[in-house]
Amino acid sequence: MIIKLINSITDIGSIQWNELLNSNYPFLRYEFLAALENSGAVSETSGWLPRHCLVYETQGDSDVLIAIMPLYEKHNSNGEYIFDHIWADAYHRNGLAYFPKWVTAVPFTPCEGARLLINKTADPIIVYQAITSFLKSQAVENNISSWHCLFPTKPEIDILREADLIIRETVQFRWANQNYKHFDDYLSHFSMKKRKNVRRERRWVQEQGIELVKISGSDITEQQWQAFYPFYQMTYLKRNMSPYLSLSFFHELAATMPEQLLLIMAVKNGVYIGAALSFVGDDTLYGRYWGCFDEYNSLHFEACYYQGLEYCIEHKLQRFDSGAQGEHKISRGFQPVTTYSAHWINDSQFSTAIDRYVKQETQSMAEYKKSAAQLLPFKTEE
Repeated sequence: MIIKLINSITDIGSIQWNELLNSNYPFLRYEFLAALENSGAVSETSGWLPRHCLVYETQGDSDVLIAIMPLYEKHNSNGEYIFDHIWADAYHRNGLAYFPKWVTAVPFTPCEGARLLINKTADPIIVYQAITSFLKSQAVENNISSWHCLFPTKPEIDILREADLIIRETVQFRWANQNYKHFDDYLSHFSMKKRKNVRRERRWVQEQGIELVKISGSDITEQQWQAFYPFYQMTYLKRNMSPYLSLSFFHELAATMPEQLLLIMAVKNGVYIGAALSFVGDDTLYGRYWGCFDEYNSLHFEACYYQGLEYCIEHKLQRFDSGAQGEHKISRGFQPVTTYSAHWINDSQFSTAIDRYVKQETQSMAEYKKSAAQLLPFKTEE
């Protein structure tokens, strides 16, 4: 195998990239990652430098591309959602440099999915072994402190575990479709009190004169994009942060992958007052961006969760992945699930210390997941 790094996704064609994707997972599509680069969200300024990893196999007289792994050289820990700030602080206190590091992830996107695009005839174990060996040697030569693979699938984690990477566990909340016929059928599985709470929240939205409208990507107008973006910005501005993504990023997605976009707009008296943007995969709805200017009772729950649940049930999607954090999702039926990341630390002493820390953290995560599950709204017998 021959492995090389490229400094931009545009160094390879979209056809070659997407041919290896083998799914409709939206966030590893060439179009999504290219929009991040083209809009400047991924750049030297943001601390995300593309170093995508290409794997070739010699077949006869030619080298054939058999796998791609997204890779970024990071100079901060922003937009990762697997928090390693205390690791970076420990490096700094000991006079060592934690940055740059390498990260295999989808920037600003805490959604589980395959992190290796691979030809169906290739063996992922062998390819991952080759990549891991290559990255370790390159990291030593280029003063890279570490390599982190964030939110991969469980089979990928098993491979990386065998490669002696440190495996870290975190918890997210996701919804699973049990062949529900409609939203009321779903609510029928709740305890009476929890069912009343959801219905009351939905009623409050209606009583405020708010209408929710679902719009498929190809039908989203420029006016609606112009309305959506300030709502998205406000989510960050309320926290004294700058938004990661620009309007040009969303415009590019609208032009290149509209079939995977779902925009939910909240309307009151003919005026847009909030919006939520999701992505549609093979069997999963991914809730990603939300915002509003003024606070309306239960609007966030309606736009970000209940409308998405209705969409999943209607279109027979099996999962609703609404992103990181959010314990308020539990009472709406989003179950705690384990998510994973894998970490290789170049410095042997720090590797030992971080491994010890992660093992202790894993025990805490297991206890947290168990306690969170006890708060689910479903009837006891379920």
